[in-house]
Amino acid sequence: MNGFAKSIKEILTSNGFYLSRMGKGSHEVWKHNDGRQVAVNNICKSRHTANAIMKEAKISYKF
Repeated sequence: MNGFAKSIKEILTSNGFYLSRMGKGSHEVWKHNDGRQVAVNNICKSRHTANAIMKEAKISYKF
């Protein structure tokens, strides 16, 4: 894992998300019990992409 991927996964886990399945390529699909779902790239190097994932997950966290 490079860049922000490890941090993203830690934040998702601490907010109740769990790894649902592997997506296409290097992506993982993370789900929450309330129906939220986000895709996380294992090589996320962009702060903007990391912030977009947090926004999609409805988590107020900025990198």
